[in-house]
Amino acid sequence: MSKEKFVSAINASYSPKGASIYLGAGVLDGEIIASAKVNLPLRMMNRHGLVTGATGSGKTRTLQLLAEQLSAAGVSVFMPDMKGDISGMAKPAIVNEKLTERSMFLEYTYDPSGFPIELYSLSGKLGAQMRATVTEFGPVLLSKILELNEVQRGVLMVLFKYADDKKLPMVDLNDLKKVLNYLSEGEGAKEIKEAYGKISSSTSGTILRKIVALEQQGVNQIFGETSFDIDDLFEKVDGRGVISLLNVSDVQGQPVVFSTFMLSLLAELYQKLPEAGDLDKPKLVFFLDEAHLLFKDAPKAFMDQIEQVIRLIRSKGVGIFFCTQVTTDVPGSILSQLGNRVHHVIRAFTPNDVKDLKETVKTFPHSEFYDLEKQFTQLGIGQAFITVLNEKGIPTETVVTHLAPPASIMGPLTQDEYQQQLESSDLNKKYKQTVDPRSAFEILNERIAETVATEQKQEEVSIQDSAKPSSRKEKSTFEEIMASPITKQVGKEIVRGVFGMLFGATPRRSTARRRY
Repeated sequence: MSKEKFVSAINASYSPKGASIYLGAGVLDGEIIASAKVNLPLRMMNRHGLVTGATGSGKTRTLQLLAEQLSAAGVSVFMPDMKGDISGMAKPAIVNEKLTERSMFLEYTYDPSGFPIELYSLSGKLGAQMRATVTEFGPVLLSKILELNEVQRGVLMVLFKYADDKKLPMVDLNDLKKVLNYLSEGEGAKEIKEAYGKISSSTSGTILRKIVALEQQGVNQIFGETSFDIDDLFEKVDGRGVISLLNVSDVQGQPVVFSTFMLSLLAELYQKLPEAGDLDKPKLVFFLDEAHLLFKDAPKAFMDQIEQVIRLIRSKGVGIFFCTQVTTDVPGSILSQLGNRVHHVIRAFTPNDVKDLKETVKTFPHSEFYDLEKQFTQLGIGQAFITVLNEKGIPTETVVTHLAPPASIMGPLTQDEYQQQLESSDLNKKYKQTVDPRSAFEILNERIAETVATEQKQEEVSIQDSAKPSSRKEKSTFEEIMASPITKQVGKEIVRGVFGMLFGATPRRSTARRRY
């Protein structure tokens, strides 16, 4: 295949008129062709994307490259730090032989640079504490974390509905447990039964045990006040977008928790941001690493919520990039919304790997320059198959790309540097202290206390009344028996029988059979 034809095809696909992100240069027959530059239009970053590849293929560095250039263009970025190894983005890289060699092949002027970052954490130990109230989290996402079945999810939705109707703010898990106990076994059981249906003790007990189990995992602190303000994701420093890093290295044992929490942030962005239309560049790009965790065993209600957010949030100026190992980790309904694709090497070692490879190839536009299925298994570290949307929304030519290196350190800050970053952060100070407002727990306790006090008062009045001498004439035992309801009923039956016999009526026979 002609090199000139290849360069012409790549430049026709990847030379946008507006601002763009430089990803690298095209590769043909093993040769890096620097003049075949691969650029992603900045205005198309809100069309969402997908970054995949086997472990060690360079996915994290691709995300770092994208985040750096977005920041430099004034776009804010949110991304998880899965292993705590990308905080080095705050410092410029130290030029070495490998960086020099990669830059030389790309004919690319390498300019080391650090970028403004904010460090966040779900535990509060490794960054500013990210929290959400139970009410903000909602029943659908909370059901996913608690791994509830359909019946239990229905009960949880009733709890949220009741709390909303009765103006009971559920801030933390103590509030949720209190509402659950109040409606299943407490004074609210009768009320909830009449309005929404009875909550069985077995179902409430199971939900309660799962809440307690979540607390024992040490992640209950993500629920509470002060809850995270999404406006803090849009910070800028000297015109550059802040890169917000959520360090989840200390909660990796609860992958469903942090992946679902990230989705809750997306849902809040979708609900609160105004419509923005088509912008020259997005307001925020949101990276979702380990994306397969979101979809594993996800109920329909959960999937519906994800699909709605993905489909509609782009018009609010937010782009979403999923990062996972293989394309098949992402459901087809979500995959169809992802216009920008960066796919690193696929290791076809097992029958399942081969199947995943074939399915991935089907998602790419046909290429006259590559045997896609063969080429996918031969990509080197820091190389990827790329296809994106051009400025007209048309998929570009599929191209093997030798990716540019990140400008910042490809690793973590030192422990001292990390601590200095935290201590200098105003947001860390803002979210450090937990606030305990008056919420459902306190309100229901007050309600129960008032009810108990009222009952005690009524009981005291009743005792006092019974101690007073009665002004009425005491009835004899015979009079009490004759005045009782059952005596009156027996009397009515006798009278009916007598009158039946006098007037010749046939008494009604019981249709019930005798049992011996």
